[in-house]
Amino acid sequence: MSTAKAFSSLALVSTPFIDDVSAKTRSKAIPWEGYQRANLITAEEFALLKRVDHQPRARVESILVTDGQQYALLYLNLLKKLARVDTMQYILVMIGDALTDHEERIPLFARAGESDPDLPFGPLLRAVDTQDEFVQLKAIQILTVLLGADSTPLQPQHLDKFLERLGDFLRSQTASQNSRDVVIQCLEAVLPRAEARRVVWGMPSIMAGILDILESRPSPQMTYQVCFCLWLLSFEVNIAQEINRKYDIIPLLTDIAKEAVKEKVTRVIVATFRNLVSKAPSANLPAMLVAQLLPFVKNLATRKWSDDEIVEDIAFLKDELAKNFESLTTYDEYTSELSSGHLSWTPVHESEMFWKENALRLNDREFEQLKILVELLNDSTDPLVLAVAAHDLGQYVKYCDRGKQVVTDLGAKARVMELMTHDNPDVRYHALISVQRLISQPWVR
Repeated sequence: MSTAKAFSSLALVSTPFIDDVSAKTRSKAIPWEGYQRANLITAEEFALLKRVDHQPRARVESILVTDGQQYALLYLNLLKKLARVDTMQYILVMIGDALTDHEERIPLFARAGESDPDLPFGPLLRAVDTQDEFVQLKAIQILTVLLGADSTPLQPQHLDKFLERLGDFLRSQTASQNSRDVVIQCLEAVLPRAEARRVVWGMPSIMAGILDILESRPSPQMTYQVCFCLWLLSFEVNIAQEINRKYDIIPLLTDIAKEAVKEKVTRVIVATFRNLVSKAPSANLPAMLVAQLLPFVKNLATRKWSDDEIVEDIAFLKDELAKNFESLTTYDEYTSELSSGHLSWTPVHESEMFWKENALRLNDREFEQLKILVELLNDSTDPLVLAVAAHDLGQYVKYCDRGKQVVTDLGAKARVMELMTHDNPDVRYHALISVQRLISQPWVR
């Protein structure tokens, strides 16, 4: 897939809920006369409102052509000072209508800050904090247009608060499906901007939220949209280096691609993998090989595709994975599996010859690989990973003279003793064998 482009059309962020409530809101009567009598709006504001209030779309459009800046300021100022929910709904719909299919009007709202530093973002961000779902989502929709446009200068305080609220919606147990749908569309729209990618990466609530959605196996459309967000994130080198280590996305995306029924889902996942390999090969190729991505990509290469870009991406992935697979030694395979965090009963674990030849290599570079093994033993909740890690620790102790002391110093002896009471019988068995080797005298050779 080609380089990410910014999106600025409100049509991108839309749901039937927003569209239906917007249509009903346009027909509502707002008591502007009452607001004027109460001195909540000025005579000038009242006159401007009467020119466009409940007027045909063509007439409003002609007015905005000549007086767009004036109306941008009017709408934002009204949103700032009027708090009734029905009025806020109406104002937000007017702003949305002014921006829909009119990218050239985005700067009119962005420039409102020249007369009031609180504009345009202050009133919109406060609207997101109201209790009315439509007000929240319509404000988010408009903020997405402004923050996703290259013509809008981004201030960290505005972008951070906006993305924090998106994270809140994603992680909330009470958030509706409407909210989650809008949030994912908003992320698609703002993540083409590098500033947004960097902020999102620093927000675990968003990252965990989008991965929770993927793991729930949503509809093909939602799967595509979430994967599209991951693809956009993968353009940042530091994210490409860290994302699989932190969130284990390679096996997840591989499984999703294998199950995908829509070409666009496969396409965006393959494009994400290409970014991960291009920008951080050493961080991602081992995990891809462990996830058996090479045979899957070979299979993809035999299929017919309607998009030339996916053909290129598949060929690139196949070549890179094949080169790395061919250069792997048996020990490289083992360290790749360690790095991926997905230990399973591959042949190396149960090969006595492998451990005789390679146990001491776990001590290299200040016990780098051994520390990874101990980390998996401490942190994993997967019974298979724990059983294999406990087994490997026992094999290391069996064939390394200093192994007992090193394992004890790293805190792994206490951990493997804990695992002797684990719920899983395989974990208990392999932990017991390791403990016997840790306390036996002399070492068995």
